[in-house]
Amino acid sequence: MIGFVNLFKAAGPSSAQAVSRLRRIYGFYAGDRRLSAGHLGTLDPQAAGVLPVAVGKATRLIPLLADQRKSYACTLVLGRSTTTQDAHGETVEERPVPHDWSARLEKALPAFLGRIAQTPPMFSAAHHQGKRLYELAREGKSVERRARTVTIYGATLLGVELPASTNSGHALARLRIACSEGTYVRTLCHDLGAAIGVPAHMGALVREASGPFVLYEARTLDEIAREPSEALIAPEHIIPFPTIVLDLRGSADFRAGRVVPLPEGATGRHVFVRDESRTLVGVGEALGALLAPRKVFV
Repeated sequence: MIGFVNLFKAAGPSSAQAVSRLRRIYGFYAGDRRLSAGHLGTLDPQAAGVLPVAVGKATRLIPLLADQRKSYACTLVLGRSTTTQDAHGETVEERPVPHDWSARLEKALPAFLGRIAQTPPMFSAAHHQGKRLYELAREGKSVERRARTVTIYGATLLGVELPASTNSGHALARLRIACSEGTYVRTLCHDLGAAIGVPAHMGALVREASGPFVLYEARTLDEIAREPSEALIAPEHIIPFPTIVLDLRGSADFRAGRVVPLPEGATGRHVFVRDESRTLVGVGEALGALLAPRKVFV
């Protein structure tokens, strides 16, 4: 079995828990309890939205996915900062929101576009000396983290709510963020607050897109369990490589890891390779008039 699934992860379970259930669904469907599955970028437990998952041998294709851009809709909560930079952390600072906060925010947003430096929060899956940062944070430890460069392609203010309209007294802003892989949206929310002089954290978060996977096409686990085959997306629909078909001899040589003649009319440096029965046998790289195996699915 090989393919990708556009999973809608609800708020609550972790990405690993969602993938574990998906693996069981397809393992039962394929009759293979050892079937592999892996997600393409962690989504925090409290977040919802698109969680792309590679199923079976598609896990070997993950490095070939060139488009790793993400799109999120989130709420920015002003007036309170937290230890986790989201609504689930303990309060670090809390103070009134100035009356001109929305004007300050609009003015500050352009400065966060393009390549910016972000320091991973302590409550994150980043590694430090072999341990996850969140593991150290739960032990009450804080370590120095190296800033990383991420790219913010777009930051749009969708709407605001004044403090008087909420029970908490905090101000809310709704944002849409388009960014590169590895961006921490909650850190962006925290940093936006710091830029306008107001403690802030991220409230709700929905991932609307991850590369070619988009929210309106995502399926819940229950929907996938009812129709596993319908939810499985062929690799050619996700990775924009052309497909070539080899004859019986050529596909046998390709499976054995041998270089084969490149069929006439083939275009592109990398191609998906199928045999005469249209079974996907691997990914090849064009080397002049020859085709070299790069990923082989035996």
